[in-house]
Amino acid sequence: MKVIDRLQNAVRGAAAHNPEVQVKPACILWPDPDRQWEAVVPQLQDALPEMVVLGDYAPERRTGPAIWLRCAIAGTLDNIDFPVGSVPILYLPGVARTDLRAVNECPDALKPLAELQYRGTIWSQVSAKDWTVLAFLKSAQGGLGLEVTADADTRAAMITALNEVLEQEVSALDGKRLDRDFFNGLLTSGDLTRDVLTWIDQGDAYTDRIGPAAWGAFSNICSSQLGLDPRTAGVLTGAEKLAGREGQWGAVWARFCEAPQRYPNIPNTLRNCQMPSFDLLSDISTRGAWPQWNDAEEDSLRQKLLALGASTDAQARTTLKELEEKHAARRTLVWAEMGHAPLVKSLKHLAVLAEITKQSLAGGTLDDVETSYTTGGWKADDAVLSALQEAHTDANATSVIAALRSIYLPWAEASARHLQKLVESDGYPGGSNASKPRISRTNSECLLFVDGLRFDLGKRLSIKLESAGLEVIETPAWSALPSVTSTAKPAVSPVLHKIEGRDQSEEFDPSVAASGQSLRGGYHFKKLITDAGYQILNRGEVGDPSGTAWTELADIDHEGHERGWKLARHIDVLIAEIENRIVQLLESGWKSVQIVTDHGWLMIPGGLPKIELPTALSVNKWGRCAAIKPGAQTDIPLFPWFWNPSHHFALANGIACFRSGQEYTHGGLSLQECLTLHLQVRPSSSAPATTVEISDVVWKGLRCTAVIAVPNETLTLDIRQQPANPGSTVVVKPKPFSASGSASVVVDNEDLEGTEATLIIVNEIGAAVGQVTISIGGEGT
Repeated sequence: MKVIDRLQNAVRGAAAHNPEVQVKPACILWPDPDRQWEAVVPQLQDALPEMVVLGDYAPERRTGPAIWLRCAIAGTLDNIDFPVGSVPILYLPGVARTDLRAVNECPDALKPLAELQYRGTIWSQVSAKDWTVLAFLKSAQGGLGLEVTADADTRAAMITALNEVLEQEVSALDGKRLDRDFFNGLLTSGDLTRDVLTWIDQGDAYTDRIGPAAWGAFSNICSSQLGLDPRTAGVLTGAEKLAGREGQWGAVWARFCEAPQRYPNIPNTLRNCQMPSFDLLSDISTRGAWPQWNDAEEDSLRQKLLALGASTDAQARTTLKELEEKHAARRTLVWAEMGHAPLVKSLKHLAVLAEITKQSLAGGTLDDVETSYTTGGWKADDAVLSALQEAHTDANATSVIAALRSIYLPWAEASARHLQKLVESDGYPGGSNASKPRISRTNSECLLFVDGLRFDLGKRLSIKLESAGLEVIETPAWSALPSVTSTAKPAVSPVLHKIEGRDQSEEFDPSVAASGQSLRGGYHFKKLITDAGYQILNRGEVGDPSGTAWTELADIDHEGHERGWKLARHIDVLIAEIENRIVQLLESGWKSVQIVTDHGWLMIPGGLPKIELPTALSVNKWGRCAAIKPGAQTDIPLFPWFWNPSHHFALANGIACFRSGQEYTHGGLSLQECLTLHLQVRPSSSAPATTVEISDVVWKGLRCTAVIAVPNETLTLDIRQQPANPGSTVVVKPKPFSASGSASVVVDNEDLEGTEATLIIVNEIGAAVGQVTISIGGEGT
């Protein structure tokens, strides 16, 4: 029962009488000399429809002077009706009980009511005193009997928050100590830490939005609990206290770090403050609370990375290792999470690149080179993309590019030249059409062709698919030469043995073996596939999963040619699109999806080295390969065409390019262009091997802490609206369990409080191993 319900019963209870010996009172008089209840009159009239109010004439609000009240209870007013059987209640703001009893001294305006004290009854305390708000809450005789402090600040806060007080459940108040902070808290969100952060984030906009009453209450609580009065201190002082993290401000800082994206303006507010000077012994947690310090460190790192453009690769590796040791801790700061430390995030991947490229691939046999690349060398290419992904501005990208060119370009050049030397002497491991085994059809298998799925992207995709609980088989595969789509795409199709290269092709287009019709344009290629019994599925189509099918996604190579190195910023979206397509096919009933690709690519931000090939010598010149005119002599190495080894084409040396300014290209002979990864994906054939017992779930505001019975640091805690859908997470970030068996996550959206969700525990591959239905902000069920 709410406070207003108990108040309603108490006021009406004043009319209780014994009808055998007493006459029903004509009315209930409610004196309120200090007008304490006046602010909640509309709320009271909703609860007490028989209540009328002494005041200026306003019948639409059931308010009027004394004579009007007399007429109202006499039933002579057309627009005032009291509920049948009720006793009218006359609320008298500014009037004391004693004002009515001293009839001779009673103001003329009140005299029409004086005699009602005899025909009616007065709602008053047992002591005959008028009911104050404090008395009603505190008194055990006729009131609620709650524990309320009686100091002036508490009484003022109680009156200010009276609307909210009336809506409280009495049972929830019983046993609590109700002081000024409690009543002030009713006018705010009830979460002081969140309110303080919102104030520092929004400034005057927050003050204007909450209104004077709530602003006063909020300021009083801040003064009481944090030692700062926002009314006199101001936002910048609050921001300084936040960064200082002394005393209770440490908890405010910790909350900010839990969900910093909710407070996007706090970094700039702190930048408007004077950052204190630090001594040499101050640690990063002290300095790191100030975005200005992080900004200065980012600027310093930017200049150091730019300078690597003039370094040798060995010098650059040493410098990157030193920079990583100095700056790595900044990735743990809140500014990195908010996107204000992009270079230190790029540095992590540059350090990986430096470590990987210490191991040269310019040595050993073809088998050695393949093994070295597939077991770790590919991570250099992945590190380049990852470093560029974090560089969101051109200024940052310029410094990152300078660093990676200093070590990646010579490493890639050396490995390409060594591979080319091996192929010239030992032959190309990708062979020719004649050396390829025939592909047999497998029912319920769909072939998914992805144009330009380089080896490192294949690994990214494989990891994502395994994390989604799918079974993945990886198979390294050499592209057909030259590594361009027109040659290499048909070579991974199920109809490659129905294709040949009859004549030298300027575009490296093979033909239908039976008819000689060129595959250029795609019509005859698709016809060969359909004639072989394969369905051709357009985007979004799933076909008949009992048969076989061919479908394509061609965005990676297209985006690379369009965007150059900025392809790196879009890689994750493209990989997610492929993953979604695979999942769609498997969920539609296909038992297997075979992902094949035609070629990889070289990407060197700032451009690949240029090599000259006179136009007079070539029929057609691409980025990395060229069709040479019959009889023309050139020093550029010639290699046999996959579809007809009697025809040769020129490939640029190393990682050079026949065209200037090329940042993204393919067609040549390098590990990045030619060694690809094919994937076979099937639904998981087994359920997770372990299940997890959740021993405790505790909420503190919107922070949820879960404890598992047996600690396991490979497990991660998440809260989702749809248990099987990682995209339905409602937490700022899923968190791994600690060695003690606990993990805490924060729900960012306060509007979700009280709604049902699923607390879920996932293993290292993303499979659910435990879950429980919970109410956000409440107890687990």
